[in-house]
Amino acid sequence: MQTSFTLAQLADPHVAESEKILRKCVHCGFCTATCPTYVTLGNELDSPRGRIYLIKDMLENGRPADKEVVTHIDRCLSCLACMTTCPSGVNYMHLVDHARVHIENTYKRPLPDRMIRALLAAVLPYPGRFRAALKLARLGRPFARLFEAVGPLRPLAAMLRLAPTSIPQTSAKASPAVYPAAAGARRGRVAILTGCAQPVLDPGINEAAISLLTRLGVEVVLPQGEGCCGALVHHMGREEQALASARQNVDAWMREIESGGLDAIIITASGCGTTIKDYGFMLRLDPAYAQKAAKISALAKDITEYLATLELPEPAQKPGLTVAYHSACSMQHGQKIKRQPKELLARAGFLVKEPREGHLCCGSAGTYNIMQPEISAQLRDRKVKNIEATGADIIATGNIGCITQIASAAKLPIVHTVELLDWAYGGSKPAGVPEGRAMEAAE
Repeated sequence: MQTSFTLAQLADPHVAESEKILRKCVHCGFCTATCPTYVTLGNELDSPRGRIYLIKDMLENGRPADKEVVTHIDRCLSCLACMTTCPSGVNYMHLVDHARVHIENTYKRPLPDRMIRALLAAVLPYPGRFRAALKLARLGRPFARLFEAVGPLRPLAAMLRLAPTSIPQTSAKASPAVYPAAAGARRGRVAILTGCAQPVLDPGINEAAISLLTRLGVEVVLPQGEGCCGALVHHMGREEQALASARQNVDAWMREIESGGLDAIIITASGCGTTIKDYGFMLRLDPAYAQKAAKISALAKDITEYLATLELPEPAQKPGLTVAYHSACSMQHGQKIKRQPKELLARAGFLVKEPREGHLCCGSAGTYNIMQPEISAQLRDRKVKNIEATGADIIATGNIGCITQIASAAKLPIVHTVELLDWAYGGSKPAGVPEGRAMEAAE
């Protein structure tokens, strides 16, 4: 793609980076076939190619974002299926991230939209606030239909409907601590990202990860000072808040590296993993953090990515369940992790089935199921239909957002992949897994 940025514009490193990305696009349109919004809506401007044209025009002309650009960029899930498909290596993720920041800085959204976005940014990244908000949401649920009738307030209705009917107790394994390897020689030392929404919605995920890793001889540390990875606000264009979260986590993990050493930083939510692996890019212009952030990104591993490097024993039991594996977009497209989760589940005694259209997003995408509830619901229903067609007993995935989204419509129970692995290797059976299906691994 030809560009016509001025030298003055290219002096801005963010514009210069986007210009390099734009030049790689050859307009081939392969991306349209795998873009969930284009497949759903059929509008070229709701495809990666269409959005690239809109972003190019906006940045080249140095103008503020307008309503049309905002509409189509807001509809983007940042699922990154286009990056998996693109033969030219266009880094759409960094381009659309830049566009979101430009929109945030130059476009005045309607007041209800601004208020809802500010609320999400002030609540979701903070577990204490998020827990309190979920309790309030239970009281507000009867008003969901009323909010739905008022267009600008539909995101509030979506929030109320997504809120769980019950909130798990805070895990004892959510505070800074060190969990030593259970027995034998220590095989490694890792930090686990506690996260923000996940420990509130499903604390059993990190509990299962700690249980499994320590049983396998890995020391696990939950460092003092780590917090939200910044993904939620990053995808809303709130750059300074996102970078502040990144710096906070870099500092927390660097202290641990310098004091006790770390072999990896384990992430159990793939959406967080994609962002943390991008810290090196996000903080590349900060001389105080660029090198440290790159080191952290290199150490970041999804839990299944790390488990695949260990020499695993035979499972304590082979559960004998058929699992429909949903590969989260942030896992398969964002981190290019496709093989490890399925191989680990199969080795642990599960029969793994992959649903049709596995490349398509379930519609969760951070806050997308709140801000774009209609499109999100269409994608969710399409995903659930394909999953249930597998005839599986249970659904497994590696991202809390997908778990929440799919659970809101699926008849099958859904759990995190690591919960099934922990169970197979001697841990507790995850809540919701069908009873009486486990078989002793005698063979």
